[in-house]
Amino acid sequence: MARRPDELEKRRREAREAGTRIVADQSILLGLMAATAFEPAEHPVDWAQITSTGRIRHNPYQDGRPGEWAWIVTHMLLHLGLGHLDPDRLREAGVRFDRPGEPAIPDTYAVACCVAVERFARDTVRVGVPLYHLPELPAGDVLALAARWAEEGIPRELRALTPNAGKPCIRYLPAPRNHAGTEPWDTDWPGLFARGLARTAQDAMEKAHDQAGGVQRKTRRGPWDKALDWFVASYPLLGALAAGLTIVDDPETARAWDISIAAVSARAGEIYINPHAALTQAEWRFVLAHEMLHAALGHDRRVAGRDPELFNIACDFVINDWLVQMGVGDMPEGLLHDPRLTGLSAEAVYDTLVTDLRRARKLRTFAGRTHGGKSGDVLGDWLCEPAAADRRGTRARDRRPAAPAPWDRPGAPRDAVDLDAFYRRALSTGLAYHDHGRGLVPAGLVEEIRALEHPPLAWDARLARWFDEHVRTPEARRSYARASRRQAATPGVPRPGRVLPEELVAQCTFGVVLDTSGSMDRELLGKALGAIASYAAARDVPRARVVFCDAAAYDAGYLPVEEIATRVRIRGRGGTVLQPGIDLLQRADDFPADGPVLVITDAACDRVVVRREHAFLVPQGARLPFTPRGPVFRVV
Repeated sequence: MARRPDELEKRRREAREAGTRIVADQSILLGLMAATAFEPAEHPVDWAQITSTGRIRHNPYQDGRPGEWAWIVTHMLLHLGLGHLDPDRLREAGVRFDRPGEPAIPDTYAVACCVAVERFARDTVRVGVPLYHLPELPAGDVLALAARWAEEGIPRELRALTPNAGKPCIRYLPAPRNHAGTEPWDTDWPGLFARGLARTAQDAMEKAHDQAGGVQRKTRRGPWDKALDWFVASYPLLGALAAGLTIVDDPETARAWDISIAAVSARAGEIYINPHAALTQAEWRFVLAHEMLHAALGHDRRVAGRDPELFNIACDFVINDWLVQMGVGDMPEGLLHDPRLTGLSAEAVYDTLVTDLRRARKLRTFAGRTHGGKSGDVLGDWLCEPAAADRRGTRARDRRPAAPAPWDRPGAPRDAVDLDAFYRRALSTGLAYHDHGRGLVPAGLVEEIRALEHPPLAWDARLARWFDEHVRTPEARRSYARASRRQAATPGVPRPGRVLPEELVAQCTFGVVLDTSGSMDRELLGKALGAIASYAAARDVPRARVVFCDAAAYDAGYLPVEEIATRVRIRGRGGTVLQPGIDLLQRADDFPADGPVLVITDAACDRVVVRREHAFLVPQGARLPFTPRGPVFRVV
């Protein structure tokens, strides 16, 4: 009679089985799960190890909860799905296959693979409970991280990412020999994973379509729907984006917004197409990829005071060149593409276009030509701003069509933060998966996607860094001339007190030229002066030299920084002339020769020349009427 397993062994087995059931319920991992086997390890392992033949070899004596085993199994499957045990990829990592026995996988490569798995799991899969608190994960390709750590050493906190007590949790075993006597890479693990991704994205898209409000989609599937399905199923770089964006093929919306082919609203997460456009399915692929990149790369937020229509055209030149290089679909005739602009950023192309405005105004985007009131194919809030409309000689109420703006419809998302995170994760994850020998990705596109992973510092943090670089901070000294409070434990022992030398405090200052004209935004003043006051208080800067400017300059002298805001008075005169205020500071005998100057303005000012270290603080979207020599901080 066979011995009945004890309660401990039974509990361990039930926890493992419950964890595997959790993973099997995930459609994204279902194909990988069905092709792998879960078996006890022949050699000692801490939790588990995955082999290239699809064997998850676990430690049967390890106590774990179902959530922890689900995390372990997900970690192992993602190693296979991301192609970490592909022989060609292992050769690039320096693994030798020309020696007898099992090839040894370097620790640097194994840990780099675990970092890639955890990045993907954190952003996309999110199954199970990690065994430990995950550290901050570095960005970069697996091979690049492995090469760097080969020279610098693997960070200690990242070695714990592998669920095998710091040892590699991936293991390459030769596949069974076929009738020809060779050892094939018989199972296409990345292909199984791609099909799981496509299936998950398709389910999410159908669910979103069922719950969508506002404009109703037609039941007839057009060529644009098939083009979108192609991205989800066959193009990893843009597959996640395609699954998360909604196509609106309503002819009334296209007519109201003068859309000849397509346009996109990143804020609403929707692509608006003209169903009457006579394009093939391959051309629709090109069009949809174009609009997806507009949204994901944030072109509607990168205008920064430029002419929105011309900046849209510049972005079109850059995106079309990328898509032509990648061979995504067929570019429709008559669109923007110039090989001479290859390798330039959108900002650099814009600077080229403004040298010939007459020709640039005649260029055509996917929404139609930009002259005659057209707005381009990137729909943003600037379309409804009176200032933007007035600059183009058209009143705002005449610019807006009878149909409601797409983002003003009931149910349209209004919080752009979550969408930004989605765009960033979708492109970053797509690039990581697209790198597995799936075609060329232009260097410019790779750089922009990498830049999304590391957003710039906030304006107040960059302003504080500028202050740290250019404002001398007094260093306190200890002196018995001013005794400090004695400690209760040793009341009889005097200690030196903290003293700021007066000669250093007098030199620790900076200048502020403050625009107080009627056009100045009070919210901008509040944010700017609040940031200055908090910096000064933290760095022991007692006073700042302040000059108020509107049509004339008013010297306020040295003011305590925390009182600057209470002294500001908006005078409401016509234009703003800042140069006399800057000259007043530069010529003042009581202002240090190396004292930096901070100019706070709404950018509706004259051209200024500052012959010392300086910076500008302006609202988000404003553009100075000259090329600044110092840094420009844009208040959000």
